[in-house]
Amino acid sequence: MKLASIAMCALLTMACGSASAQNDAMSAIPPALMASADAWNKADLPGHIGLYTDNATFMGGNGPIQGRAVVGESLAKSFWRDGKPKQKLSFDRIEVRPLGDAHALSTGHFVLTGGGEADRSGWFSLTWEKTSGGWRIIHDHSS
Repeated sequence: MKLASIAMCALLTMACGSASAQNDAMSAIPPALMASADAWNKADLPGHIGLYTDNATFMGGNGPIQGRAVVGESLAKSFWRDGKPKQKLSFDRIEVRPLGDAHALSTGHFVLTGGGEADRSGWFSLTWEKTSGGWRIIHDHSS
């Protein structure tokens, strides 16, 4: 009987830990994305890509590229002009699905507007990892 009680307590502790980690991902990731969009709109590219790990991958039209710095260079080349973003960035329809205690998947919709250019929008999926510095993107697939 005592062994069964100990096992039940251990299971409940693990379940609560997982639920806590899941709630953490679901409460931390959407505001992090909003802050990233705010950085973009303030022409702060390092702030925008600060969510990426150093070795994050980004799925581009020609296949994956790797590294936060390379992702930043690619974004600057495609979406920036004269040190500023060509258009305003916003995210909506964000959903977060925890993938265990230290990983999560977020999906959503991005919208680029203004700047005298046609509005652009698309969908994204981001794979996140919980690090000592908080939730960070380890893979980005945006289209």
